[in-house]
Amino acid sequence: MTRAYELMVIIDGDVDDPKAQAWQKNVTDGVEAAGGSIHGKIDWWGKRQFAYPINKKPAGYYLVAELVASPGALDELERTLRLADDVVRHKLIRLPDAEAERRGMAVETA
Repeated sequence: MTRAYELMVIIDGDVDDPKAQAWQKNVTDGVEAAGGSIHGKIDWWGKRQFAYPINKKPAGYYLVAELVASPGALDELERTLRLADDVVRHKLIRLPDAEAERRGMAVETA
């Protein structure tokens, strides 16, 4: 059984741009190591101002990825994101089956 997920990562705005963009590969590698796959291409939003300071930082780099993986497979990726100094925030949500189907993400059910 696989499920559809959406992952948003906010990278510290003080990091230089190439290092921030390297997180796209880190996320891809983490998902593939867990046996999942990225659906489409990672959406790189670039550097954006925060609505309020987070950890005394005014801005950060945003990336959003749609992915497909089995339940529980992304625990190690989440742990890596939680421990990374460059990552200000991350959020991994499971998409409802109807939304995953609307986005064209093939979801197998057992």
